[in-house]
Amino acid sequence: MRHLILLSLAAALPLVAQDTRTVTEPVMPPSCSVLTARLIPLSSGIAEKDEERLDTVRIQHALDTCRDGRAVVLRSRGRARAFLSGPLELREGVTLLIDRGVTLYASRDPKLYETTPGSCGVVNDQRNGCRPLISVDHVTGAAVMGEGAIDGRGGAKLLHQDVTWWQLAEQARAGGRQQVPRLIVADYANDFTIYRITMRNSPNFHVVYNHGDGFTIWGLVIDTPRRGARNTDGVDPGGSRNVTITQSYIRTGDDNVAIKGGEAVSNITISHNHFYWGHGMSIGSETNGGVNHIRVTDLSLDSPDSGIRIKSMGTRGGLVEDVVYDDVCIRKSPRPIDISASYTANGPVKGDSPPTFRDITLRNVRISGGGKILFEGYDATHRASVALDNVQITDEDAYTYSLKHADLFFGPGPVNLKPPPGLDSKVHGDSQTSIASSCNSRFVPFPATPSTPLAP
Repeated sequence: MRHLILLSLAAALPLVAQDTRTVTEPVMPPSCSVLTARLIPLSSGIAEKDEERLDTVRIQHALDTCRDGRAVVLRSRGRARAFLSGPLELREGVTLLIDRGVTLYASRDPKLYETTPGSCGVVNDQRNGCRPLISVDHVTGAAVMGEGAIDGRGGAKLLHQDVTWWQLAEQARAGGRQQVPRLIVADYANDFTIYRITMRNSPNFHVVYNHGDGFTIWGLVIDTPRRGARNTDGVDPGGSRNVTITQSYIRTGDDNVAIKGGEAVSNITISHNHFYWGHGMSIGSETNGGVNHIRVTDLSLDSPDSGIRIKSMGTRGGLVEDVVYDDVCIRKSPRPIDISASYTANGPVKGDSPPTFRDITLRNVRISGGGKILFEGYDATHRASVALDNVQITDEDAYTYSLKHADLFFGPGPVNLKPPPGLDSKVHGDSQTSIASSCNSRFVPFPATPSTPLAP
């Protein structure tokens, strides 16, 4: 079902938006080697007796010896359809291809991920205590593809410890940083591709892309619990340009997608996607490097904690501009529109690096299920300036508003939001009284994956 939906949308591409490349559906390359599985998975993952039967060395050797433009294929053999690995490194032009029915499981041994002795699987004040499961570092044309899955096992207890990766994250709420691995981290990796893979249960962020030019995600499924999986962002592009995320399905314990602006980030297209539980389609919280030329189109947000979200604060703020959300459906979100310079989770609201949001456009957006709608700038100088064109509530549920240092421009399409006067805020144009038609048909079930269904 999932791939029928993907194929039915292919005619809409190449994409017309802010990624300056011409993006077409990726093609799986021919193999340079085929590795067959040796482990039979249980419903809960890897059997305890198999926890030290690692496939790391043979997978890495295959990646190291593969030619540019070819793929290392992980394939099942009878009932054996699991691989178990510690950290892997992709090479120039090489694809890791996980075949249908196969799962690459991340080892639960924190020692394998250590950047220094004892640095992983703890809570402390250091940075980067763990290596990711898959590193894509200073290479061009690498990829992760296939109809299979990658499982980070964030909810499973670590070897020789009575704690899970996610429990470490909860412990860190009291102070410090959880030292846990991410699944895929790409750094200075131009023309990197993720195609059709399912990713589950990352201990931390699922996909991070930094300092690159050219990143394509097509047909990705991320399936991680809503609660108890702290800081498990789906996809985080930052400090990069020319990024496309398309035809993907994401539900997770934090931001579905978060555009990170700690360094300049631009020319991003996010199109034809379905997001479910999570913290929404986000920009921030760091925006101090600048965020611009962003296009989000044809997106459904079904029961996220926030829907359309731009978040920043005075300690890590900067200019966010030329951002367009077009053809977006949001339902059952406590904060369907959440544009705020008062984000507190990553630092004090006030500081010497204030954010400004300008040239932000919401067009053809429909909302249902009630909630709070926020347009909050930082101060009288650093404002939130938002144009709303055909932005409509489609039901009679209760909505509340927060306006601070905001300039809202209604039209030319109808807008039936009715915000009351706010602090140092102006609304240009008139609200409509009609209720727009629902877009319930746009919300599709989460696609079936090889995983056991997760409880919300």
